Amino acid sequence: MEIYYIIFGMLSLLSVFALIVGVSNDACNFLNSSIGSHAGTYNQAVAVAAIGVLLGACFSSGMMSVSRNGVMQPEMFTFHEVMVLYLAVMVGNIILLDTFNTLGLPTSTTVSLVFSLLGAAIGMAISSSGQVLTCPLADYINEERCFKMVVAIFASVAIAFTVGAIVMWISRLIFSFRFQKLYRYIGPLWCALAFTAISYFIIFKGLKGSIYKDDIQMLVDQGLTGPVVIGAAIFWALFSALLQYVFKVNTLRIAVLAGTGSLALAFAGNDMVNFIGVFMASKDALFDPSVTAENVNTLKMGEILAGDGSAASMLYLVSAGLIMVAALFFSKKARKVTETELKLSSSNTGKERFGSSQPARIIVRSAINTARFITRITPKPVVDFVGKRFAPLTAEEETGANYDMIRASVNLTIAALLISVGTDLGLPLSTTYVIFMVSMGTSLADRAWGRDSAVYRITGVLTVIAGWLLTGVAACVASLVVALVMSYGGTWGMIAMLVIAGVLLIKSTFFTRDDKQEIRLIDVNKDASVHEFAAAAAGRLGRMIGIYKAMVKALLEEDLDDLKRLRKKARSIKRDLEVIKENEVLPTLPTIPAELADRGQLIFRITEISLTTSERLSTLVKASYNHIDNFHAGLSKEQATDLLALTEKIGRFYPNLIDMLKAGDYAGIKAMLETTEQLSDDFADCITRHLMHSATNESDMRNGILYLTLLNETRAMVSHGFALIQRIRELYEG
Repeated sequence: MEIYYIIFGMLSLLSVFALIVGVSNDACNFLNSSIGSHAGTYNQAVAVAAIGVLLGACFSSGMMSVSRNGVMQPEMFTFHEVMVLYLAVMVGNIILLDTFNTLGLPTSTTVSLVFSLLGAAIGMAISSSGQVLTCPLADYINEERCFKMVVAIFASVAIAFTVGAIVMWISRLIFSFRFQKLYRYIGPLWCALAFTAISYFIIFKGLKGSIYKDDIQMLVDQGLTGPVVIGAAIFWALFSALLQYVFKVNTLRIAVLAGTGSLALAFAGNDMVNFIGVFMASKDALFDPSVTAENVNTLKMGEILAGDGSAASMLYLVSAGLIMVAALFFSKKARKVTETELKLSSSNTGKERFGSSQPARIIVRSAINTARFITRITPKPVVDFVGKRFAPLTAEEETGANYDMIRASVNLTIAALLISVGTDLGLPLSTTYVIFMVSMGTSLADRAWGRDSAVYRITGVLTVIAGWLLTGVAACVASLVVALVMSYGGTWGMIAMLVIAGVLLIKSTFFTRDDKQEIRLIDVNKDASVHEFAAAAAGRLGRMIGIYKAMVKALLEEDLDDLKRLRKKARSIKRDLEVIKENEVLPTLPTIPAELADRGQLIFRITEISLTTSERLSTLVKASYNHIDNFHAGLSKEQATDLLALTEKIGRFYPNLIDMLKAGDYAGIKAMLETTEQLSDDFADCITRHLMHSATNESDMRNGILYLTLLNETRAMVSHGFALIQRIRELYEG
């Protein structure tokens, strides 16, 4: 039995990791509206969510039937098979969730768990029956429930997006973006709707799977749902009016934060079992009195895993809640997943999280054509009225938030209502899918996706949805493979899978590079800040020339390893320049006053020339690397001599450039620039000498192509480099 206690110990440890990576993924569900609307800071939103998480953890029953008998038929599996199955589920599930978190993509922990259970159950069914192609899966799998879950979950994607878009469009038509004046009159009614929806959500969704589920069901059976909702609406209207008119409280902010707490409560009260449900089921199995060392391979688990399971002790629930709260405060991946949704729903333009795709371009083109058609057939007074209601805020009116609190309250209210309705209908909805798609629908209706950003935003949404579709397949396949390895590999198979999972988690947690780049404006009003930018550009030019000289040396010595290293360095400089352009230069340009426009133009031109120079360098290094990597013959002695002579001349011009700039020695820089024409003549002479010797065989032809590429790209790189020096000098001169 010792091996099963070890498995149980590993399940408890993996459950801790599951809580951490799970809350990192689901944090965006309840944090984004507060953070995006500036209803609270990140820490304030997390603090409110932490209260909801702890309350939800205490109310939770700690169990979920799907972990016990919702996907698999436990009467078909022995105790040994169930313990191995649960271990495979946790290993596969954690690796999958951590992968999505690392990529910054939100996914469904419910779907991940369900399909992990499905894959592991299939793997154990194959192992148990000894059949692969003819395995009677219908005897081992609860097919009807799995099908119902999949249909309901993916149908909710379209429903959530559509309802969110419609309600947001109507809400914006009522309030416009300058909602403050009208809100003074109808604010209590608006907040009453939001508070009522949130209350309904907390009671009938957040607590429906808790220890109070029988009391809630009694309210439903007695037909008291309607009176409770009406009474709550009246109470919240009076309460909101008191806060707004008497105590002068921003009730919208309270509504958004309350919605954040309610979604966090429901998450902990229900979705927490996605992370500890398997552990709790294995505990019930391991410590059942009927399990002995003699019958672990024969005892079927039908009776032991029947029903919903016993209620978990408060110790387990509170411990799980505290772990999730700690993950909320300290997980960097939680912030990364949150940033993905905020970037897709933001009204602000800037650096986009995703690129462009053909499907997104087709969708945008069709939407624009449809909008134009609707505009043509709609009476002009109606078009003008709607246009005024959707007129965006001016630059002076902008608050810097991703969106306002009207949209934030719509996000939370509609998501809460849809999840509540789905629960009442017995549909196993994914809170992640519903909340994300509501947010995307409200973004579309709120015209947050303009012509300049729509393609990138839709690409992002399609990417996330594709990730969702892959979640089920990936979870099923991963757990299937892990289960088969553990089943057929025995103890060594389990050890191997645990080691792989541990290595991946450690690497992801401690050795993953943080790609987050902060926006950092350049203070063009200060000479020191501008000179620092210019000196950095000159320093990068020096590194590029250094890479070029090292590349020529490695090429002539046919040193492939050195060329590979230099290729990475060239790419790194190019990536750094792209980041500087997107996170420093472009955000700075709109802030530059008119009297300093020339300075802003020079900063932009220096950045563009630097990028072009780095691209030329990358082309040179890549061509040299490919030539040697394909085992082509090196350059001829004459070619090598000419190339070395050019490289030596190029290398003379850069040394002491920064010192000359700082010292104001522009005469030295001027002398440096005057050599450009001489270098151009040197390049022309080298090309002429090469062309006079026609290629006699394939080897000579390949060398000739490489040599001409080197000469042309080097001449272009040097030309851009000298232009860069000229712009840097002008920036220093002010």
